[in-house]
Amino acid sequence: MTVSDHYVVIKGRRWRATDPAIPEEVAAELRKALMAARRDVGTALRAGEDPAPARARVHAAKVALGERGTPWWEQTLDERRQRWEQL
Repeated sequence: MTVSDHYVVIKGRRWRATDPAIPEEVAAELRKALMAARRDVGTALRAGEDPAPARARVHAAKVALGERGTPWWEQTLDERRQRWEQL
């Protein structure tokens, strides 16, 4: 695996790629949770409410996907599996 496999570039900005070891059905559920949490951030902001709980859910989903936290390529497969199963 090369460094280029670790990141994706969107509009000139480098973002950490999702862990490719996550089974597709699990990754789909994690992305669904991420999108719901992102919508909840917007809903909270528009309602004048505290978005912190929704932002915490966004962060948890991003960590589970391997997009935040310890880089997935530095973890063992068992550590990676524990990360995505925690959400």
